[in-house]
Amino acid sequence: MKFSKSQTCSRVYKVPEIKFADQALTSFAGLVVMIPLLKRLRLKQRLRKCFASRNGSPIYAASRIALGLVIHILIGYRRLRDVEYYRDDPMVKRLLGLNRLPSAPTISRSLRQMSAEDCERLRELSRELVSDRIRLISPARLTLDFDGSVFSTSGRAEGTAVGMNKKKKGARSYYPLFCTVAQTSQIFDALHRPGNVHDSNGALEFMAECIAAARAAAPSAVIESRDDGAFFSEKTVVTLDAAGVEFTISAPFARFAELKQMIEERRRWRRLDAEWSYFESEWKPKSWDARFRFLFVRKKVKLQDKKPVQLDLFEPREYGYEYKVIVTNKAACARKVLRFHNGRGSQEALFGEAKSHARFDYIPSRRRAGNRVWMTCGIMAHNLVRELQMQAKAPVRGTTEKRSALWAFEHLGRIRHRLFQRAGRVTLPGGKLTLTLSENSAVRREMLWLLDALGAGSPGNPKAA
Repeated sequence: MKFSKSQTCSRVYKVPEIKFADQALTSFAGLVVMIPLLKRLRLKQRLRKCFASRNGSPIYAASRIALGLVIHILIGYRRLRDVEYYRDDPMVKRLLGLNRLPSAPTISRSLRQMSAEDCERLRELSRELVSDRIRLISPARLTLDFDGSVFSTSGRAEGTAVGMNKKKKGARSYYPLFCTVAQTSQIFDALHRPGNVHDSNGALEFMAECIAAARAAAPSAVIESRDDGAFFSEKTVVTLDAAGVEFTISAPFARFAELKQMIEERRRWRRLDAEWSYFESEWKPKSWDARFRFLFVRKKVKLQDKKPVQLDLFEPREYGYEYKVIVTNKAACARKVLRFHNGRGSQEALFGEAKSHARFDYIPSRRRAGNRVWMTCGIMAHNLVRELQMQAKAPVRGTTEKRSALWAFEHLGRIRHRLFQRAGRVTLPGGKLTLTLSENSAVRREMLWLLDALGAGSPGNPKAA
């Protein structure tokens, strides 16, 4: 449909007069889809059980503070003091079941009073929510990826330390270890650690705990794990193998000169495709007792050209190889093992999304327990957005060689800007609670679709109200 210039353009010069009044307006009308989701997950009741033994504020229970932090992250805010900018928002208040939201000092004080037991119970709840989803999908294979990520701070929060930090050298930081589920792209669990520890610090016990919890959620599934070179050790390999876990672990060249020698002496490599070739061997380091399958792979890459750049159309290129060694107990062919191991790169994308949109990289408190609660609330916010999409959509793929997520997920930032951050008005015409939004066909279609998928019906039905 075409419109004339006079119908399309408008001359605007004057600044309108600005007035502030209590109009029951919300900037986050899209949060209405979270109400049936929280009800279906019984999140409020389960949070209350987490903090049942805690004597906190007589007005603002710790469970409401924790849920408030999850919502705070979902709608895109970072610092605690930013709560002042939406304290009058009726949709946020309704979602939390409050007539008045807590102030930033109240939230900060509540975080400071959190105990290690509170953190552990909240961590268990976060893991239970993911376990519930695993039980629902009952996958034939369940893939757990383990890796750490650095959270830096310019302050001196309790439990932080100066360690390996490529982006902010010399900064104090935490270095938590995460376990993610490839099939649902959710964070299953996290081990909070100071920033000066090695990747493997406490890893074996944490891995065993996650594997046991995953096996309880999916007893018939084949548990798989893929890890980088920091987890390479005889104890880890033997423990995973004894637990019946199919694993792939990168072997570090720096610690084993024999690997480099084996590659240099190798003359015949088997071709996988135009880029990859391999050979394999039943091998063990001298200090090990048991032998395992080692897969030696190389990738054909273009060598860096350090000469001045020329715009030659047919300039010849030199090629070299990048090498990788993987230890595994998988019986699959080399191609499938390599593709399975390379699939762990999706975890880096997950961490990038969580740091950017779930505020993982923010350290709000000087107390370690408070920072653990914040990180767990960020995990829950990330997982809830994944759960929202899984509740509404069917899986788009089965088990792939790279163990890609079964759903085609959209990241939290996109859902936040497209759905959550919508203006609306909350009114009670004739005593009936009504949320009114500006007419937009795309928003109408997506919001009603999500509400129907969550069993809340359309806003026009009494069931949704």
